[in-house]
Amino acid sequence: MTSDKIVTACLLIIGSEILSGRTQDANLAFIAKGLNEVGVRLREVRVIPDVAETIIAAVNETRAKFDYVFTTGGIGPTHDDITSECIARAFGVRWALNEEARRRLAAGYANPADLNEARLRMAHVPEGAVLIDNPVSRAPGFRIGNVFIMAGVPRIMQAMFDGIKHGLAGGAPVLSRTVTSGLPEGVLAEGLGKLQERYPDFDIGSYPYYRRGGYGTSLVARGTDAERLAAIVEALFALIRELGGEPYEGDPPA
Repeated sequence: MTSDKIVTACLLIIGSEILSGRTQDANLAFIAKGLNEVGVRLREVRVIPDVAETIIAAVNETRAKFDYVFTTGGIGPTHDDITSECIARAFGVRWALNEEARRRLAAGYANPADLNEARLRMAHVPEGAVLIDNPVSRAPGFRIGNVFIMAGVPRIMQAMFDGIKHGLAGGAPVLSRTVTSGLPEGVLAEGLGKLQERYPDFDIGSYPYYRRGGYGTSLVARGTDAERLAAIVEALFALIRELGGEPYEGDPPA
């Protein structure tokens, strides 16, 4: 389902291990690309620690500001996995055992005793939440209001996200085209600024690159109207040639 409305999202990456540098986030690019495909614009990303007050405040602030909020991390079985409890507190509801979540977890253990108290934490969700399927390791994520809570492990998160992506009510898909040349960013800046003023409904970004074979700049235009996007690309080609460069469409060579 799409519309002309601009639909926005925020991603909260939850995990003290990411802030410490011990773990590198591998989820942001996957989520951003997937949201673009369904017409949802990722407007903000925050990395926050496993601190209850921080999580609660961030969730309440962002769910009021954006159409969708996605969280990754903190829904495992250990003491520092507090995201689920914090979401319940943010919404002012009970954090309780969900029987369907318990059933899904239990199905993964041949010995019922293996579903111990720690693992049962993963079957607790805020009351009123809707489960997000986890085809990889069974422990579900969930949705409550406009907030989607997913695992931090990339393979599990990706499976969860793929299951919910096409149910999002997005706007028109965001289109993107790249024009590259060997001109430095400073030479292009003035003309690029004027072009952005002509197309305020588009995002036109400048990305310098440095390779063994030289340097240059990639100019990326993003928006929802294919005809206007084509006009911007044509204008970028003209600007680069006017400044003595040779443009081509696409990313710079590796």
